[in-house]
Amino acid sequence: MIRDITLGQYYPENSIIHRLDPRVKIVGTLVYLVSLFLFKSFWGYIPTMIFLFSCIHLSKVPFKHIVKGLKAVVMLLMFTLICNIIFTRGEVPLFEWKFIRIYPEGLRTAGFMGIRLTLLITGSSLMTFTTTPTQLTDGLERLFAPLKLFKVPVHEVAMMMSIALRFIPVLLEETDKIMKAQQARGADFEEGNIFQRAKAMVPILVPLFISSFRRAGDLAMAMEVRCYHGGEGRTRMKPLKYKGRDFIAYGVQLLYLAALILVRIFLG
Repeated sequence: MIRDITLGQYYPENSIIHRLDPRVKIVGTLVYLVSLFLFKSFWGYIPTMIFLFSCIHLSKVPFKHIVKGLKAVVMLLMFTLICNIIFTRGEVPLFEWKFIRIYPEGLRTAGFMGIRLTLLITGSSLMTFTTTPTQLTDGLERLFAPLKLFKVPVHEVAMMMSIALRFIPVLLEETDKIMKAQQARGADFEEGNIFQRAKAMVPILVPLFISSFRRAGDLAMAMEVRCYHGGEGRTRMKPLKYKGRDFIAYGVQLLYLAALILVRIFLG
């Protein structure tokens, strides 16, 4: 069910990952995402998987809770796999039917891309599971602070990114409510071909867009009532300060990068 999707939600816990400075977690997430594109073989993903599962274990976030977040991107994963299987060409096809030809290279590329996307989404969602919206906004603002020299509204951009991430579970929950209301009125979203199913989604999309605009208006009004006028001159109740554990975390990230470089050299 849509309500079981946990993508973008915060999971409260008192773990070492939760207590890290948000800047450390943002930088660590970027380092991890970049590391996923350093290899072109399955063996190269072994150190990235070890690093990811170690972080999940330290975060104390249940693994089944993280797996639920993948439900939101199952269709994207399937579409990516099918496209790679069908459109990747090789020398000798394994299967051939009319204009469809499946090659061993296509299966290998599909499996490679599937693993990469799964690890990418899981690593990204771990940051939102362990970071509150306020911490995420403050961390992004501090990291992008040099852009203020170029007149970039850093605080506003960070606020928009944080709100967009946190609106994902809200919209999923709203979609689930609308689907149940339409099914109670006799709507069927499972019958028919793909075009009929797409047409059946129209009664969901229209009220969902209306609800989204209404929520956005309510949020904007609430921010104005609280005298929010951008980041200029604003103070923080809990300013960000690095601690010893944050520098240790940076050191672990450097060791992780060094290990990946050695593995890349070893694998050629």
